[in-house]
This record gives sequence, structure tokens and C-alpha cells, in this order.
Amino acid sequence: MSEQDKDIEWLKASVSCAVLLERLPPVWRLDRAESSRASLKYRRGEGEIMIVNHDRRGWWDPLSDRKGDIFTLIQHIEPGLSFKEARNVLREFAGVGPTFPEAVWVRQARVSDLSVAQKWERRPPLSNGSPVWLYLTAQRKLPMRILIAARKADAVREGPHGSAWFAHRDAAGCLTGIEMRGPDYRNFSAGGAKTLFRLPGGRGPLPRVAVCEGSIDALSLAAIERSRDDTLYAATTGGMGPETVDTLLQLLQILAIDPAGILIAATDADPAGRRHAARLEALAVEAGVRFGTILPPDGLNDWNDALRAMTPGS
Repeated sequence: MSEQDKDIEWLKASVSCAVLLERLPPVWRLDRAESSRASLKYRRGEGEIMIVNHDRRGWWDPLSDRKGDIFTLIQHIEPGLSFKEARNVLREFAGVGPTFPEAVWVRQARVSDLSVAQKWERRPPLSNGSPVWLYLTAQRKLPMRILIAARKADAVREGPHGSAWFAHRDAAGCLTGIEMRGPDYRNFSAGGAKTLFRLPGGRGPLPRVAVCEGSIDALSLAAIERSRDDTLYAATTGGMGPETVDTLLQLLQILAIDPAGILIAATDADPAGRRHAARLEALAVEAGVRFGTILPPDGLNDWNDALRAMTPGS
């Protein structure tokens, strides 16, 4: 191995992707609520997200297919750097640790040793008149029939402090994670994996899959379309990680053998939504499945905005 190769391997082992995001301007900020020891979520600007994994030696962009090691990261952040210049910059961060304390993760690990499935089973189903029910009906304007359908599908349960819990399930229907939303609260279950929130519009085959960005948007679209019986209403809860992509690919395999199969991107009407739709289209094209897009009407940003605009007294 040459001296240059040794230097490259040393830098890969010595420089944390998290440190690079935290130190190179404009800096990224750790989203503690949506991070775990194995997966650190960083944000910068509107709609900019970066995930650090592989013991902080790897990274990926959930809004695109870009990923790699510390060298591809610095080239992504500073595309004008030559390889030699990139190595010089990385040497400055060798052995430096991220700013957040390890004690945070130790405390979090001790808070609850329950699995995601155990946490879900301990929460009650939606109940008419509860604080969660009132949040979803009064503030989000979701109709009773949609909430009854979601309760029947075990897609939504009542979390603490008036928060609604939305189930993420894999292709086999197993619970993998929980999106948590309340009037002043937003989170995803620690230790859980984002796959897909899903609400079937009917009992029979579902050749039309409409993918929204958030669970409340998926429920809102179902309300607007009066729960089409040929449609699975789904949500990714933000960017698409590996587990979400795997779940979508398994759905697309089923759609590919149905002449009526189609994947619909029902995203927000903003740049992040357009990027989301482009990724969905790429997956559909690769699987040989028809693809379409729908956007909230009248210049509104998301599907819950559209539902509330349609609801008298909103």
C-alpha cells in the first residue's frame, strides 16, 4: 500500500462525518429528537437533511440517492476542492469528536427499553371525544369516517399529551416505527424504522398507491378523494431511507403485475415535494410501473391545507 493510500485509509478511520457537518460553514445542526446512536439526523436550511451512519464514517442524503464516506461528503459540501485540498482539510478534523455528549445517548437508552411494538400495544385506540380525536377533527379537520377507518386498520392510536401516533409498517404488515404528531409536537419513535404509513381505501385489490409525505396528509387525501376503493393511501414521513425504499420496491413488484397498477406522488407543492416526487418516479420507472403526480389545488402547500380549505368554518 502506497503512502497516499495509507493516508486516505487513516483519514477515513479518523474523521467523523458528523464533525465535518458541524464544523464546515454553513454548519448543520443535529436534530436530537429524530436521531439515534446508529443514525444521526442533521438539518441545514429549509428541506436540507443529512443522515450520518456506519459509526459516523458514512452518510446519505434522504432526499436523493447520494451517499458515501468522508471523502464523498467533503466533495459534496465543497465541490470546488481538489482531492489534495480535500485531504488537507480533513486532516484538521482527525480525531475530533462531535459536539453532542455521549451521555445523552446513555440517558435516552435508559428511559425506555420497550420495543416499538410494545410501546404501540400500550397505547389505546382512537376514541371519539378524546384530546387526540379533537386534535385530528377540530384542528386538522379530518372527518369521522376517515378516523374510524384508520382505527379499524390499526393505523392510528392515541399517544400521550394529546399526540396522535401513526403506524409505519413494512411489506409484511409488521410495525416498524411510529410517527408522532400533536398540536405542538412532532417526532418519530426512537429505535424505530421509517417504512410506510398506510391506510387502505377499500377491501379488494389496491392497484393505485398514493404516496404523501406525512401521515396526516395521507389521511387528508383519503378524505378529499372519499377513500377510493382502489387506492392505498401511504406516507413516508419525510425523506426516504433504505427501509422505506425497500418497502416501496416490494409494493412496486405487486403493482408491476397488475395492468391497472400505478404509483401516484401526492407530495407537497414545494421544492422538497418535487424532489420527493422525482425519487418516487425513478423507483416506478425502474420497476416498470406507471407513474403520476397530483398536487394540492389552488396553490396550497399540502393536502391537509387543501382539506381544511374545503371544510366550512376553517
